[in-house]
Amino acid sequence: MTVARGGRRGKTAGRGGKGQSARAGNKRRPEWRDIIKRLPKLRGRGKNINMPINLKPATVNIFSLQKSFLVNDNVSPAILVQKGLVTTRSGRVPDIKILGDGEIDKALNVSGCQVSAGARKKLEKAGGTVTAIPVMEIIRKSDPNNQKSIKLVSPKKTVEKSKTK
Repeated sequence: MTVARGGRRGKTAGRGGKGQSARAGNKRRPEWRDIIKRLPKLRGRGKNINMPINLKPATVNIFSLQKSFLVNDNVSPAILVQKGLVTTRSGRVPDIKILGDGEIDKALNVSGCQVSAGARKKLEKAGGTVTAIPVMEIIRKSDPNNQKSIKLVSPKKTVEKSKTK
């Protein structure tokens, strides 16, 4: 075994006994170095490590509103939490989206919730009103410097121009 040519440390030349650490090419990295490399992805998650970064809105279907509300009742995220149709997330009222599964014959006043097109049609057909918040769309811009740049844009509103004489 040729180790430490001309060295004064004898047979093993300070490499200990036999095994992986005595062989050439021994570069076992400490385990904590791998953890440090992963830190940027782990940063900021804290105790909610299993929660997704982008939370989807809580969903409520039309048939649940039919069972839980009376005619001309107001429907808002806080009221849905009070009635037990939606649970809070970390003590906060989540974003809520009303979906069109089921039928409704009660006029309800919905505000502060995202509403799908089918649910909006059914609520308005029953005589209710919908004052929904706009859904934010994610648009990926093609930037030569940053291919993954993201911009949040609210949906375009159609504005009718009044003709003046």
